[in-house]
Amino acid sequence: MKDRLIYLPLGGAGEIGMNAYVYGYGVEGKERLIVIDLGVTFPDMDGAPGVDLIMADTAWLEANADRIEAIFITHAHEDHIGALAHLWPRLRKPVYARKFTGRLGQLKLEEAGIPPETINIVEPRPTTIEAGPFKVQFVPISHSIPESSAMVIDTPAGRIVHSGDFKLDGTPIVGEAFDPQMWHDIANEGDGIKVLACDSTNIFSPQAGRSEATLQAPLTEFIAEQKGMIVATTFASNVARLKTLAEAGKAAGRTVCLLGRAMKKMVSVAEETGVLLGMPGTVPAEEAVNVPRGNLMLIVTGSQGERRAASAQLSRGKYLGLEMKEGDTFLFSSKTIPGNERGVIRIMNAFSEMGVDVVDDRNGLYHVSGHANRPDLEAVHDLLKPKILIPMHGEHRHLREHAKIAMGKGIQSEVATNGTMLDITHDRPKVVEYIEVGRTYLDGNCLIGALDGVVRDRIRMALNGHVVVSIIIDEEDVPLGDAWVDMSGLAVKGRSRKPLAELVEDELAEFLERAPAKLVANDAKLEEGVRRVVRQLSMEEIGKKPEVSVIISRLAAE
Repeated sequence: MKDRLIYLPLGGAGEIGMNAYVYGYGVEGKERLIVIDLGVTFPDMDGAPGVDLIMADTAWLEANADRIEAIFITHAHEDHIGALAHLWPRLRKPVYARKFTGRLGQLKLEEAGIPPETINIVEPRPTTIEAGPFKVQFVPISHSIPESSAMVIDTPAGRIVHSGDFKLDGTPIVGEAFDPQMWHDIANEGDGIKVLACDSTNIFSPQAGRSEATLQAPLTEFIAEQKGMIVATTFASNVARLKTLAEAGKAAGRTVCLLGRAMKKMVSVAEETGVLLGMPGTVPAEEAVNVPRGNLMLIVTGSQGERRAASAQLSRGKYLGLEMKEGDTFLFSSKTIPGNERGVIRIMNAFSEMGVDVVDDRNGLYHVSGHANRPDLEAVHDLLKPKILIPMHGEHRHLREHAKIAMGKGIQSEVATNGTMLDITHDRPKVVEYIEVGRTYLDGNCLIGALDGVVRDRIRMALNGHVVVSIIIDEEDVPLGDAWVDMSGLAVKGRSRKPLAELVEDELAEFLERAPAKLVANDAKLEEGVRRVVRQLSMEEIGKKPEVSVIISRLAAE
């Protein structure tokens, strides 16, 4: 059998977030594998109530763990690194990352009780990591977090470029600029680029992307014009934006305070690893409370409406002794990610009720995207001249549009969503297998499968309420006393205007009195009968069929 080169997304293809990609080379079914990124996405109360994080289903990887050579992390955004500490114990393979990304990853591993040296800190190109049949280089690329990297992956079947998240920014403030000459060299080495797996996030944005540096002047001007206290929020990981905001605050003669654990950690690690230089000095919250309001600027977490972040805390009142008042200004130097609108609007309205002026980025003055727009993506196609383009990091509509653009230029392309394995050995990508992929939930401190039934039962209880019925059966299989009923999430009284719990207890008393001895002696049949009585009566009284838990206690004969 001949060797083949495969691509398999387990997350991030058909959605934005939860990135996890696999490349393989070798004989069919025995390919040696590398994994690019292990990220998370964030749940909502409608689809996954109570869940903390969502990550890729690694069942296929676990079943083929003996074939995995290494794990590579492109950058430190949560949708690329957030699942590492949770999923690494299932895979236990070497991890490679650059210094800033690796240090943040090490902190995550330490919190999980995993040795931080699990992550190997590596230098960018020309440093090459050999992982089985793969030779991998980290290539600097600009994004909205320092030290983002594309991966150049050389294989016996040709060169792959895995773009990671990127934009074309020649003046990113913090981190490396996009270097067209270096990418020209990469595209012209050897036989050129066989496959480009490419970020598709902003494929529908028709204008060329803007540099982070274009925000300095408008932000400085805006902050200088404010009279009361000013509070700005942005993504905690956007170290360049934090620096720009802090510099604008200092230029306006304000004392600057950072609020939010994630933001402080990002700045600390960026300074520790040498990627952030010249960050203006800041003061802790306990000092900020003594600064006159007109001389104070807060830079806070919570740009996406997160309920426990500093923005939401301030919108509910005092936070660490600081509070918003009439005449103050709150600036969103960020874009609201689709799905987070409700939380952001809640915060905006809360501030509005306080008399705080809220400014968002609808006019594009105070935020730029970290992803390449359509003209930038087309420029990358032209620069790298790949034979095959695989669109990734996007919803299905993004992937499909990106593939259409590539094919319009004569580049072979295929839409491969999560679980779709492509054979990319030859000049045309070919779907060769569909892998069953689900999702893994972090629920408290437990990892559970999306189809395990835990969240399904939680949703059912939320929608329909819950009834607990307790029955005691004596040594002779005779009910001892009446059934006891406890209800949660249900109306107290229904159509008859009588307490529902009492009605259910009365109905169960009659059911148990006429139940045949064989039914009472059989736990499964007794439970089924009790559940039917409860749900039928509840439907008649309140129009709901609740979830029912039946506890049967049997007294043992002496």
